[in-house]
Amino acid sequence: MKRMLLSFLGATVLFGAIATSTYANQTMIESQVSEVIGTPYKYGGSTTTGFDCSGFILHIMDNYKLDLPRTSQTQAKSGSYVAKENLRIGDLVFFNTNGRGISHAGIYMGENKFAHSSSSKGVTISSLSEGYYKNRYVTARRVLGKSIFDKVTSEIH
Repeated sequence: MKRMLLSFLGATVLFGAIATSTYANQTMIESQVSEVIGTPYKYGGSTTTGFDCSGFILHIMDNYKLDLPRTSQTQAKSGSYVAKENLRIGDLVFFNTNGRGISHAGIYMGENKFAHSSSSKGVTISSLSEGYYKNRYVTARRVLGKSIFDKVTSEIH
């Protein structure tokens, strides 16, 4: 009984820490994106003077020390596949906007929204439900790795 109580107490503390950690990551990404909202679009740009879509991703993900490829086509091969219904904040989302394969990318922000550098608006937030993006969605990738929550739940099962 004592061992069971200690296990329960340990799990409670661990899941409390996980919730805080997940929230901190969400807040961190939201803060980083909000700092560059409105930055103009610049083909090949990867700095705060101007971003293209993949350069915007590189800028945000550099905060996590990720070494991602330069283009949206090659970024779409990084990390691991994520089903649309399992998207988490920080996942990368990819679109076919020119009819020739992946040509646009963004960062999932939760609540069916994603941040990206649009050629017409610069860095902005859009909805995956908007007809334009809904009809051009191709895939998503998780590049930030497994969360502590994933590791704990896989050990429980």
